[in-house]
Amino acid sequence: MKRIAIILFILLPTVPIWGQSPTRLWTTADQQYTVENLKRTRDELVRETATLTDAQWHFHETPERWSIAEIVEHLALWKIIWAREISIGMRNKPQPELNQTSRPDSYYKNFIMEDKPHQSPDLSKPTGFIRGKDNLTFFLQHREQAIAFAEKTTADLRAQFEFTATGDNPRNMHQVYLYQWGHVDRHLRQIRKVKAHPTYPKDAN
Repeated sequence: MKRIAIILFILLPTVPIWGQSPTRLWTTADQQYTVENLKRTRDELVRETATLTDAQWHFHETPERWSIAEIVEHLALWKIIWAREISIGMRNKPQPELNQTSRPDSYYKNFIMEDKPHQSPDLSKPTGFIRGKDNLTFFLQHREQAIAFAEKTTADLRAQFEFTATGDNPRNMHQVYLYQWGHVDRHLRQIRKVKAHPTYPKDAN
């Protein structure tokens, strides 16, 4: 039996274990920080929208401004885009050496948290077709998947890079997660601004 086991071991193909490097750069603290912020921004978005009426969901400050429903749809659309980026990045061979010349985390944090308006690409512009709280359901489905992966993965997310959307400055998967939760923080500010508008509909009694 021992000889058979040795023969089978030799014949079996060697499968590379992507996502692991000799020294894991994505620390336990990084992982905890990522999961905590994914959950925090999820919970804050739920709190901001839990009791909205249909009129509040679909209120526009001006005709060209997004409603809260459209803001949350936009967040959900980006969740799909980032899930694709994570999926591609995790299939690539680990390249931890890229961290030596890539942009620091602060670059991505400062960009996503800045007050300067950003122009949404067409693929993440809300359609406005999804009604009210269904937008939150849309968002939460993908956010729960992101949290589950971040909690359970043993991969080195600082060694995994994705190149199709970033040109000469690829970002590692930890930085993609910074974008994910930071993007929600950014739009939470926008939602609060909508709710503070003088003509925002009153709460239902």
